[in-house]
Amino acid sequence: MTDTAARRAALFALFDRLGIVTTTHEHEAVFTVAESRHVKESIPGGHTKNLFLKDKKGRLFLVVALGDAVIDLKRLHEVIGASGRLSFGSGELLEEVWGVKPGSVTPFGAICDTAAQVTVVLDAAMMRHGILNYHPLENTATTSIRREDLVTFLAATGHEPLILPCSQEDN
Repeated sequence: MTDTAARRAALFALFDRLGIVTTTHEHEAVFTVAESRHVKESIPGGHTKNLFLKDKKGRLFLVVALGDAVIDLKRLHEVIGASGRLSFGSGELLEEVWGVKPGSVTPFGAICDTAAQVTVVLDAAMMRHGILNYHPLENTATTSIRREDLVTFLAATGHEPLILPCSQEDN
């Protein structure tokens, strides 16, 4: 899928097939956690950030945590089982593999990674929230989903998530 609208329609169709109920709030484009602060005020649940990373062997990871979580990138590779230090994946690689542009990174991109090239890691502290919020493949909306349904969705796309203590709150 190359068209964002078509990918988004496919995402919501998959939610329907899986019996997952979500709520989506349309808003102006937000590109960073800081820019999204005013949007969050009107949407309940855990608000998040997503780190698209690669290790020395070229393995790809999406680490998903609460927006204000402190993550030590120098030791994160030990927690998630990566080979050596982690670096951020390029915007081009993100679009090619995960189907989203920088600023729109979301675990929902798993629907585009049909080859399951990315390992999804969910921070344990984030998973203590009953409702979680992510962009539905574009940063002009926020979709709220139950944490259990997020795991169901990821598994259905071939991305059984790892739930690990990634943030300093968990350590």
